[in-house]
Amino acid sequence: MPDDDQLSAAVRKLVGQVSHWTPPRWAASGLSGASRADLMHDLVQWMADRCAEAEGRPARPVPRLENDLALPDQLQVVAADLRRFAPPPVQDEAATRINTIRGAFA
Repeated sequence: MPDDDQLSAAVRKLVGQVSHWTPPRWAASGLSGASRADLMHDLVQWMADRCAEAEGRPARPVPRLENDLALPDQLQVVAADLRRFAPPPVQDEAATRINTIRGAFA
């Protein structure tokens, strides 16, 4: 059984950190010059791709919604799927990636 609490805790902490952000805060540059919104969307896409692999289906692009305020919700939905379908090592890697993003957003 994966360390489900590690992934859940990482998601909860990141959502708590960013859920109150305004559009200008999402637009600010993060790592390597990409916006924070781009970094978060890339994380959500990576997680969705791992879910697709675990389910044996082709990966599909995660919609990039017009409003970046939806990114925390997208993260939570994809993380729930990841917990349900992905093997423990993938869940652990996801938690590590989430914590890295949290640190970059600090």
